[in-house]
Amino acid sequence: MPSIHSLCVFCGSSPDVDDVFFTAAREVGRLIASQGRRLVYGGGRIGLMGAVAEAALAHGGEVIGVIPRSLLEKEVAHLGLSDLRVVASMHDRKAAMAELSDGFIALPGGIGTLEEFFEIWTWAQLGLHHKPFGLLNVAGFFDPLLTFLEELADRRFLRPEHLGMLHTRPIMGDLIQAMTEHQPVDVWKWLSEAES
Repeated sequence: MPSIHSLCVFCGSSPDVDDVFFTAAREVGRLIASQGRRLVYGGGRIGLMGAVAEAALAHGGEVIGVIPRSLLEKEVAHLGLSDLRVVASMHDRKAAMAELSDGFIALPGGIGTLEEFFEIWTWAQLGLHHKPFGLLNVAGFFDPLLTFLEELADRRFLRPEHLGMLHTRPIMGDLIQAMTEHQPVDVWKWLSEAES
């Protein structure tokens, strides 16, 4: 079972979302810090990104932010972190966050959040890493996505074993527990001729 010392959180930067998502983000930050884990995230100070970081810091947690220089210069970086790493590009950001982290969680967010999360999942599907990852399904936010993913599996665009890599829970503590019990899946990505 994986040891998750550093947990990467992908989440939205919009400040105009429902309070239920801010409450969840603060609980995520609090729980990561209270469990003695390190938070790795995108380095922003606004939206859910800022909320999760502030909560982790307020509870004595170590927080590493990774931000591209272009966003730093637009003054959305959180300058009060334990460690703020400035990188050249979004690609460098994702690579650094992956390297620094033992597991990955997506909170509600937009296309950037989904893009980051799906890249991590793709790398796992290809066997490039065996780290656990999950969705925190706050207020059913990811229900439509989960339905679509099941459709992908039903139509054989996604192996059931690869869908089974994904951990989904509505409560952060339960999600972390599921991820710590994660068993890596090592299944060839492509269907064989016999299966097609």
